[in-house]
Amino acid sequence: MTMVLSTPTADEVREAVAALWEWQHDEAPMQLHPGDIGWNYRFGTAETAAAVRTWSRNGRILAVGMLDSPTLVRMTAAPDAFQDEDLARRLVEDFSLPERGVLPEGAVSVEAPQGLLLHDLLTKEGWGVDEPWTPLFRDLAEPVEDPGVRIEAIGLEQAQDFADVLRSAFDTTKPTREYRHEMSAGPFYADARCLGAYDDQGNPAAVVTVWSAGPGKPGLVEPMGVHADHRGRGYGRAITLAGAAALRETGSSSVRVCTPSSNVGGVATYKAAGFAARPEIADRIRKV
Repeated sequence: MTMVLSTPTADEVREAVAALWEWQHDEAPMQLHPGDIGWNYRFGTAETAAAVRTWSRNGRILAVGMLDSPTLVRMTAAPDAFQDEDLARRLVEDFSLPERGVLPEGAVSVEAPQGLLLHDLLTKEGWGVDEPWTPLFRDLAEPVEDPGVRIEAIGLEQAQDFADVLRSAFDTTKPTREYRHEMSAGPFYADARCLGAYDDQGNPAAVVTVWSAGPGKPGLVEPMGVHADHRGRGYGRAITLAGAAALRETGSSSVRVCTPSSNVGGVATYKAAGFAARPEIADRIRKV
């Protein structure tokens, strides 16, 4: 049957996320998670739908991608389609030809899980490897230790706290209080928790959003940030522990995150919160 590339409608995004839910399991490599699409809803419903791509055959979704930027697509595939040659060849074509509506001409990147046949074909086409990232995982079979600081739910009333911490943590002006409102209005926020760590004076020190993929499946940390004024005081470890505990309460079997290997402090923070690092991974890049 013919492979079909689609940009779903807002309603059809649910089908793509349902596929992602089904594909998550603890032994899977780091891959696109339902929470990645949930976090993207901070930009709005129509914008999120426009960023999603699906590849289907005979009515079944075999791969899902999300444009994290105009030049970066993050994607994964059904576990039984990792070595599907027809899918891999179609992905290479769609990533290589701008008229397919996935990536433009010039320098672009593809984030895909290890084990996909796609990687072999991209190498043959001359695609290179970008800077390394470190995937980190924590099993949630046992109770999570107390974070040792004041933890509060970040609701709509605390949307400014959420924005202030993220702007400081990532040295950017982009996060606004509307991010928190749009994210929670999205159709998948029921599977998420947004938490804040506060200092003794009631100032927001760190925030985290965690996303469940359902009971017995791995959850995701995205994003986690510590305000610049509170770095080096254990708030990153504390808020990560709080997020892990929240995911365990929802029935998640584990929690995962991925951060640039150059972010030495971030890797150390997650390890301090009981995460174990797995072998480094890297995006595939096509240079100009």
